[in-house]
Amino acid sequence: MKKKLSDLIRASNYDVYRILKNSEELPSARTMLLLYLTNCELAVEGTRQSLHSLEICLIRECIMAFRNMLKPRSERLAQFSVLQCLYDAVYNQQQKFDYPITRAFLEEMRHLLRGITGRVKLYNMKTVPQYLYKSGREAAIGRSNDLDSLGEYTWSYINRYASGLDADVKKRRAANRKRILKYFKGKPEDWRNYRWHLRHVIRDSETLGALVTLTKQEKAAIDLAVKNNVPIGITPYYASLLDVEPSREYDHAVRAQVIPPLDYVEKIIEGRQRGDSSLDFMLEYDTSPIEHVTRRYPLIVVLKPYNSCAQICVYCQRNWEIERVLCDQATISNEKLEAALNWLKQRPVIREVLVTGGDPFILGDAYLDRLMESLSAISHIERIRIGTRTPVVLPQRITTKLANIIGKYSKPGQREVCLVTHYEHVYEITEESIEAIERFRRKGIAVFNQLVFTVETSRRFESAALRRLLRLIGVIPYYTFNTKGKEETKKYRVPIARLLQEQKEEARLLTGVMRTDEAVYNVPGLGKNYLRAGQHHSLISVLPDGSRVYEFHPWEKKIALADTFVTRDVPIYDYLQDLKRRGENIKDYESIWFYF
Repeated sequence: MKKKLSDLIRASNYDVYRILKNSEELPSARTMLLLYLTNCELAVEGTRQSLHSLEICLIRECIMAFRNMLKPRSERLAQFSVLQCLYDAVYNQQQKFDYPITRAFLEEMRHLLRGITGRVKLYNMKTVPQYLYKSGREAAIGRSNDLDSLGEYTWSYINRYASGLDADVKKRRAANRKRILKYFKGKPEDWRNYRWHLRHVIRDSETLGALVTLTKQEKAAIDLAVKNNVPIGITPYYASLLDVEPSREYDHAVRAQVIPPLDYVEKIIEGRQRGDSSLDFMLEYDTSPIEHVTRRYPLIVVLKPYNSCAQICVYCQRNWEIERVLCDQATISNEKLEAALNWLKQRPVIREVLVTGGDPFILGDAYLDRLMESLSAISHIERIRIGTRTPVVLPQRITTKLANIIGKYSKPGQREVCLVTHYEHVYEITEESIEAIERFRRKGIAVFNQLVFTVETSRRFESAALRRLLRLIGVIPYYTFNTKGKEETKKYRVPIARLLQEQKEEARLLTGVMRTDEAVYNVPGLGKNYLRAGQHHSLISVLPDGSRVYEFHPWEKKIALADTFVTRDVPIYDYLQDLKRRGENIKDYESIWFYF
């Protein structure tokens, strides 16, 4: 592979190859390469007038990325030297690498080194739109025709994804509902009773396997999880959203939400055996000034009155806190709740409380009424935000009574009450969930959505399809979270570059009200960092396995001193191969390499 790397450098950028070959020591190679990059930048900005402005921008971005990798500080933070790797491959081919070089690393270097020279053709310059050379109505008609083509391209992808509102999907799910009711010896009216669903939450492969067909690996993963007390829970309602056959052609995101991969369960077990604190990936213990409260920002806190859920999402950042689904001990004690409320009363700078968990809507109506009354009695609390997934996994819980209880604490001009839920895919949107959302909207309560950008939602326009349908049912896209860097959820993770690409090339094509969500990376112990802005993160290295290494800057940057956070991403090449296995044409994603 070392010889392949040497050949690749030579073929991709002969100037870089020559500098490495002619440098007798690494420091001189670093100096000459940095000088070369400066000259490249001057040349592209000054003399290479034949290039289009957008091609110049691309070259400049590649130069910046490579320059970052050559810096000694980047090498210290990443604990790896790209320069040393390239130098060893070219200058001293007798020396053996202490680490394996992968195809993923080669592809990163090929795209980067070619990008510096402008040898990447993302744009077809032979078909420059003719309306650019016209003016007035003639230019407007030409541009409108081009926009028609772009719109047709957008819809051709969005229409690929079946939703829970499609007639054939509704028909299948009606059959699923009958089968589930029959299995649990329920009556049609039981389906509308959320307590019935809670009594019959599915916790093992035997029950789930009687309702849908499980693969051997799915069954093995569930069985191993149950044996080792890794939380598993699926509501009968959500089980009705699964297709009977395990092909995952349509329900891939739904199955992936609740059926853990086998290696996920194995890694959870290994972490527990090691006493691995990394299961608390978000360092909640380090940001909890008092039990059941998390604080990362000046004006808002998280209050967690209940630390379990009706259903367990595999990649949830708080799974490490949950012993089991609907755990009897999940509710905060009255004494601890009172202590948390008193702590809040003593801090008038805090204006917003996010009530989450776990899922607070598993608590009874009377408890929620008392909690909302207590929070509303704190004069400086201007907003109560409730984080819940019940509209998606148990919409029956959103009764008229519950909506009335929550709605009465909304006082326009004095206090806002809003809801944040988590739809992951258009396949989860059903008439029942729309009805649940509507109950809150009729009370003047806005409903927002947080999307976790996983491999199951990351195909071209897959998340765009969700945003479009969310707005049609009255839910406002709020955040799109890059998947966390937890080792156990590696199969769910998507390269940061893909989310950046999705925001620019797919979300950007939607109308403004459909793309109100912000792409963020949730930095452990620090909080959310925006991914759209380069000032919030830097690409500092690429490791031999093809993983990019990023340095995230804290939200406090230019406000107060705080540590940066260095994290390792999943390789772009590996992700593209996964898409290929799923039937995608990876040429459609070629620009991903140039999102840094």
